[in-house]
Amino acid sequence: MSAQSTNRIAWVDAAKGLSIMLVVMMHSTLGVGEATGQIGFMHYVVAFTMPFRMPEFFLISGLFLSAVIAREWKLYADRRIVHYLYFYALWAVITLVFKGGLLTGDITGFGQSLLTAIVEPYSVLWFIYDLALFGLAAKLLHTLRAPHWLVLIGAAMLQIAPVHTPSYALDQFAEYFVYFYAGYALAPLAFRVVEEVIARPLLGLAGFLAWAVINGFAVFSPGFLMELSHIEAGFADLPGIHLAFALTGALAVCVAAGLLSTLPFMKWLSWLGARSIVVYLAFVIPMAATRLVLIKLGFITDAGVLSLLVMISAIIAPLILNAAIEWTGWGKFLFTRPRWAHLPGALAQHEARRAARRAAVQPAE
Repeated sequence: MSAQSTNRIAWVDAAKGLSIMLVVMMHSTLGVGEATGQIGFMHYVVAFTMPFRMPEFFLISGLFLSAVIAREWKLYADRRIVHYLYFYALWAVITLVFKGGLLTGDITGFGQSLLTAIVEPYSVLWFIYDLALFGLAAKLLHTLRAPHWLVLIGAAMLQIAPVHTPSYALDQFAEYFVYFYAGYALAPLAFRVVEEVIARPLLGLAGFLAWAVINGFAVFSPGFLMELSHIEAGFADLPGIHLAFALTGALAVCVAAGLLSTLPFMKWLSWLGARSIVVYLAFVIPMAATRLVLIKLGFITDAGVLSLLVMISAIIAPLILNAAIEWTGWGKFLFTRPRWAHLPGALAQHEARRAARRAAVQPAE
């Protein structure tokens, strides 16, 4: 496996880069459509990605779970549960402040939204909330020694079943846990496939193009629905069929990431993927601001072009903020969990593990 100097795997980061671009694209495009009352070319790009956009993000998040799942509960919880809950809580408050609440003087509404966000994932931050829940569920299943095949079957049945409860968190768990667990359980297969693609790029490209044609036919088949702020895939949305297209689409993104990571001029994609959490946490506010400004100015009226510009701004703005934080040293808590936000003693144990690993790989003198 090709690795960067920081021991990160280039194609995994490239896959994260593609994933965050797809997520921001969807929110930017549907937001522009709703605000302008127009459907642009970006709506159709978003539609093509509908079956696999979020499944890919969850699958990638589960790829390295095997490296930590056997650790004692405190260390595991600190890394895979508390870590995400810290960023969820922080950015839920920040987003609520900017979306209204305190800025408009609606203290009661702000308080109610804040309390609701504790038990129900807030806005686009539901992904971070669910990662904490998925991490907890995976650890419990590991503790119970549940076989991978049994968990995958159960999770697949949950995804296929029409689960509709009063809890949005439970509904999202039923919808997406199978992809997170598949990333964990099937990680060796995913790595082998991508390594084979990198070794045989023409074969990998042919397979990717064949998948793209099939996915396109499945999405734009009878049943396809295009609305300003809502899109439904056609045949690819059917129960069971959707699961299959989600998994194959997630693997196709990994294949594309593998191919792109070998191209020198695409190194920026892996760079972006290594900072995908920064973009995910902070893209909503610049996205909304850019959309508002561009529509008010009125220079650009095409919904597709507007969507693309909003998407680019929503990706770049968090990266600029992060760069400013790294340069000045101010506001590190926004994207780096401070020492106080770790479980007692966990940070010291993490640091000791990292030091031991570094010592193990150092050449003997």
